[in-house]
Amino acid sequence: MTLLLLISAGVLAGLTGALLGVGGGVILVPTLVLGFKVPLEDAVPASLMCVVASSCGAAASYVERRLSDIRLGLTLELATVMGAIVGGLVAALLAPAWVALVFGLFTLYVSAQMLLARAPPEQGIEEYVPTNFPLGISGSFVAGGLSALLGVGGGPLKVPLMSYGMGVPFKVASATSNLMIGVTGAASVAAYAWRGHVKLALVAPLVVGVLAGASVGCRLMPRVPTSVLRRLFALVLLLVAVQMLWKGGEGLWPSLPR
Repeated sequence: MTLLLLISAGVLAGLTGALLGVGGGVILVPTLVLGFKVPLEDAVPASLMCVVASSCGAAASYVERRLSDIRLGLTLELATVMGAIVGGLVAALLAPAWVALVFGLFTLYVSAQMLLARAPPEQGIEEYVPTNFPLGISGSFVAGGLSALLGVGGGPLKVPLMSYGMGVPFKVASATSNLMIGVTGAASVAAYAWRGHVKLALVAPLVVGVLAGASVGCRLMPRVPTSVLRRLFALVLLLVAVQMLWKGGEGLWPSLPR
């Protein structure tokens, strides 16, 4: 029974990750910790392995369909990796709880904007030209740093950054994010594997489900209206915001005056 539930959780995470380009971590980590009582230090690397699997399962299909912007993805991923390195170096100097609170408030604002504001006009996937590269590169650097500090993927920040800040169509932004998160996830999971926190008995059924979900998601994404994807992405961002605010509040609670 547990095996089937793990596979089902993987299917949901893979489907969401392939559709929206955020990876499945925002679904898998709370599901494993709260639903399956998996320790956080084991749930995070299991989620990262599934992010890599989701990226591998969806990215090839998106590249073949010319939805992914490979040149843009490689440019932004270089900044993301640099940000992750810097984030790992300064992790000991910053209070993760405060960073989590700031990130949670930011994602809450972006989610509200996507739900309430009118979406910018969508260009055809063959007609757009990415703009505002300084914003994209600096934002990707910040996304990499937050990924290292908080254990979240860069997708929740990169997709709106490309879509709203760089003039990239939402579906192209999602497909390009899928291409990038696999690289970031693979780099991040290495440290956990070195410390022995990658549990193959936990990862294997999740990866099976993630690959199945990603396969379905990458077939559905070109057919789903962009407006539906935007609202679904905003709801996922809302989930990320709640997680980050909870993590920040939980970290700061012992230090608050009583």
